[in-house]
Amino acid sequence: MKTIAELARYIRSKNAGPFWVTMDIFFDNDENYNLVSTSDALSEDRLSVLLDTPKEQVKIFRLPEIQVIKISIPRKTPQGGPDEYDMHGGQQYIPLCDVEI
Repeated sequence: MKTIAELARYIRSKNAGPFWVTMDIFFDNDENYNLVSTSDALSEDRLSVLLDTPKEQVKIFRLPEIQVIKISIPRKTPQGGPDEYDMHGGQQYIPLCDVEI
């Protein structure tokens, strides 16, 4: 088995407004993109557990024409709030890296 980090060219996360974070997984080829995008490892059920977010709030966008998977989740607290720990959302992708496919 390989991890998403081994199959992807690049993984990042960033703000998607003050209330959402988005994670992007970029691939170099259709083979790796198709392997990951069709895997149950990135289902709403699994991502809700992995990202500690209610299943109904996990948004997954599969973009085969550009070999990208985008995952959006609501922030736990608004950006810049007193409990904020990742102002730009740049560390939120890390749990995705070790997911086995």
